Amino acid sequence: MTITFRALLGATALCATAGLAGAQDSVTLTIATVNNGDMIRMQGLTSEFTAANPGIQVEWVTLEENILRERVTTDIATQGGQYDILTIGTYEVPIWAAQGWLVPLDDLGDDYDTDDLIPAVRDALSMDGKLYAAPFYAESAMVMYRTDLAEAAGVTIPEAPTWTDIMTAAQAMTDKSAEQYGICLRGKPGWGENMAFLTAMANSYGARWFDTDWNPQFDSPEWQATLTDYLTMMNEYGPPGASSNGFNENLSLFQQGKCGIWIDATVAASFVTDPEDSTVADKVGFAQFPNKEGVDNRGNWLWAWSLAIPASSDAQDAAKTFIAWATSRGYTELVAGKEGWRAAPPGTRASLYENADYQAEAPFAAMTLASINAANTQKASVQDIPYTGGQFVAIPEFQGIGTAVGQQFSAALAGQMSAEDALAAAQANTTREMTRAGYIK
Repeated sequence: MTITFRALLGATALCATAGLAGAQDSVTLTIATVNNGDMIRMQGLTSEFTAANPGIQVEWVTLEENILRERVTTDIATQGGQYDILTIGTYEVPIWAAQGWLVPLDDLGDDYDTDDLIPAVRDALSMDGKLYAAPFYAESAMVMYRTDLAEAAGVTIPEAPTWTDIMTAAQAMTDKSAEQYGICLRGKPGWGENMAFLTAMANSYGARWFDTDWNPQFDSPEWQATLTDYLTMMNEYGPPGASSNGFNENLSLFQQGKCGIWIDATVAASFVTDPEDSTVADKVGFAQFPNKEGVDNRGNWLWAWSLAIPASSDAQDAAKTFIAWATSRGYTELVAGKEGWRAAPPGTRASLYENADYQAEAPFAAMTLASINAANTQKASVQDIPYTGGQFVAIPEFQGIGTAVGQQFSAALAGQMSAEDALAAAQANTTREMTRAGYIK
């Protein structure tokens, strides 16, 4: 995919990078990142950075989300040193920082303005008051839907919908003979793919991963209701092959006009409203993540794709220079100057949401900020829990456990097992792993 950009560099971005790489005059940074739209855009702007920093060259390793997580986790745990900058999320940062695997980012330059970072996001990427990863973009989750299809079907999606509202609307919007699917949701297995969505959905149903003694809760009525309703929506109103669909696949379906409702990361809003890529750009409405009637919880999703430096990097000064550039206010201005304010990386800086130009061009801005601010990662469930995290459980073992459960639930979506069997397998497998890890005595 080739992206051509006009030459423009925000003055703030230049200031933010000044002086950080002076000790390393000629280095090549290897950056591992995810194949999301905002990251692809950043790669297209690399020449702006290297022009301002001629002693630094950049090599990109761009990977699908699950593969990225696997490779960077292996590399940092073994101190392999393959990468100078890692694209990681709010799950990894506190765990890896505690292990001493990440370089603190408390010296990104006088113009970086760490205080401008949205507090919930900054706190999620910090330990003991020090920032260990700089957020490139942050997100919660929300409902995106086709306003024209809803009107034609005679249904209304309120600003704060319930799951009953969503299922009623999805049914009314479905016309499979015309390849028009009422709802698109993540089905691809992975702790950060289908389990990110399903954990958020389970939270909104009043479920929890573990009780206060770390016993798995997949045999609870709340998880039974969550998975049953998810499979009903996907089997009756969703697209074929949904067990292979993650964020990018569903984004493409929605942009092509094949999804009536898509519930996913708020960062998707700029892509579904982009008239150059989305056939339905002027027909998209937004609503809060749904809740189950009687449950005062709306998913509690909070994530930030962030840039961090592994302690094994031998180009740390240059890496800080790049991170200061890519996550600065100046970079936001650079993107806005080339593609409009709607395309600015969302969710990281308070100043963006105070910008009248951004508010005018981004109809999703208010809903995005409200969703991020509403996330409660300290208590993701209405029930008592021993863990933190929104759409994940913030323990090192969760990557393996979450992916294994995701495989069971994806198999159920593919028709390879029943919901009851998938939940039973998740309960048995998670109990075994948590006992082996010493959580369950």
